[in-house]
Amino acid sequence: MEERIARAIRAAAEAMGADGASFRMERPRDPAHGDWASNAALALASRLRRPPREIAEELAQRLGTLDGVDQVEVAGPGFLNFRLGASEVGGALRRILDEDQRYGRADAGRGRRIMVEFVSANPTGPLHLGHGRQAALGDAIANLLEWTGWDVHREFYFNDAGQQMDRLAESVRARFVQARGGNEPVPEGGYHGAYVAEIAQALRAEFADAQDAPSLDAMRRFAVARLRKEQERDLETFRVRFDEFYPETRLYDDGSVDATIRALDATGLAYRQDGAVWLRTTRFGDQKDRVMVKRDGSPTYFLPDVAYHMSKWERGFHHVVNVQGSDHHSTVDRVRAGLQALGRPAGYPEYVLHQMVTVERGGEEVRFSKRAGSYTTLADLVAETGVDVARYFFMMRRPEAHLTFDLDAALDQSDQNPVYKVQYAHARLCRLEKLAANSPPVANASADASADAEPDLPRLTAPLEHELAGQLTEFPGFLARAAAQRAPQVVCGYLEKTAGLANSWYQSGHPSRRPDLAALSDDPELRAARMTLARAARIVLRNGLTVLGISAPNEMRRESPPSHEPLAAAAASGSA
Repeated sequence: MEERIARAIRAAAEAMGADGASFRMERPRDPAHGDWASNAALALASRLRRPPREIAEELAQRLGTLDGVDQVEVAGPGFLNFRLGASEVGGALRRILDEDQRYGRADAGRGRRIMVEFVSANPTGPLHLGHGRQAALGDAIANLLEWTGWDVHREFYFNDAGQQMDRLAESVRARFVQARGGNEPVPEGGYHGAYVAEIAQALRAEFADAQDAPSLDAMRRFAVARLRKEQERDLETFRVRFDEFYPETRLYDDGSVDATIRALDATGLAYRQDGAVWLRTTRFGDQKDRVMVKRDGSPTYFLPDVAYHMSKWERGFHHVVNVQGSDHHSTVDRVRAGLQALGRPAGYPEYVLHQMVTVERGGEEVRFSKRAGSYTTLADLVAETGVDVARYFFMMRRPEAHLTFDLDAALDQSDQNPVYKVQYAHARLCRLEKLAANSPPVANASADASADAEPDLPRLTAPLEHELAGQLTEFPGFLARAAAQRAPQVVCGYLEKTAGLANSWYQSGHPSRRPDLAALSDDPELRAARMTLARAARIVLRNGLTVLGISAPNEMRRESPPSHEPLAAAAASGSA
């Protein structure tokens, strides 16, 4: 309806002599001001050289017969307020029930292929909270793209080559030797977490019958395989799946890195300086030229990054979204510059960069890990809060904003916790439908509603009913906006507002408060209309939670809070 009104305003403005009008459409904060509002008259005043209110009055007259709009009002200095007709609202509710699990889906992507690369953690330790935020964001962005018609491929890229892998293997060897009674220190820049000792112990068991210790390369392969398996298990628990895990070593094994060196050298943009090979990335907006090949002949990190993204392009992914931590900010320009040098378009790939996460309890930062030693693991946090809460909290703020994960709020099992607020609203509506089905007069009305509910829907005249119905019709628009902006927090905000309206409507109809607003009214036709509204709200809440990868329970039971022992012990000991 928003777009229909906007098109009508543009047509009216054109008839008045103002082509290409630009204005805003928005929901009024006060439902008494209507369902939609626009500043079109104020925006057109300078072009038409007339007072805004006079323009608004003419627009209102021209738009008075717009289908689905009962009334167009002029307010203040020239705002236009639109009030939708009951038949328009009723038709929208019927559409929600008809489309059910498909409601909110669109075809903006038109089946085009797109890759979302996210998490991409190095196999040097357990997943930390930054990986967790990235997993939640990337998975939700992929879901949003799927809901809006894209053919989505989820990919996890991991560095299984280079100095970090050498440090990991050397750290495992040190713990392996120490476990045998030897004295080999963990190397400088190595890994000290308890998980390294666990790998060494597993390695001893694996090679118990061997006379000689395994080679350093064997230790590397063993450690990487074990840590990759743990990461995949943690991601599966977190309800995140991937279509492909792409190792860096593949780029060397299949000759992609060497081919990229030759291709960049052939552009004429490469040059030799101080014994190294450089690329003129400044030609494409980078802050400085970048080294491709170091003096010793080994490629820099920049080169396999370019080779990897060339692989994405050659595999048919001409649309790519990389979800990465803000520490990758410096790589964006250099990778894009390298790709542009090879003829790929500016802005490829697209990046969503997120800030890191800190955990707080009682206003104070809590840092803990029994295994990682220096950081909080995703598995520890999920064990503390549950998957639904962790995912929602990771998504509910803009990615570029630092996230403070408030454990007190996360463990609050009430409407004060935003994810529980939405889930409670869904569960309450499920309970309402169950009560309706089990009440003989209500059951008859519900059956009538299923057959032909629309004739009864104009009975939804209470302001809160009208506001909730209008909010439900906005769901597809919010999903489309969230997908286009790669912004799951837009869906979170929508669901919280929708849940608030649904909860208020549910509570307002309590027989002890307002019997005339009761959903299970004694009036069969009114009861049928209100149950249609309840079903529509339940469908929207469920679909929104599904997009975010969060469960939509049919009932909620308040449980004892999870044990705080890991965090409490860490806070008391001051471990970091």
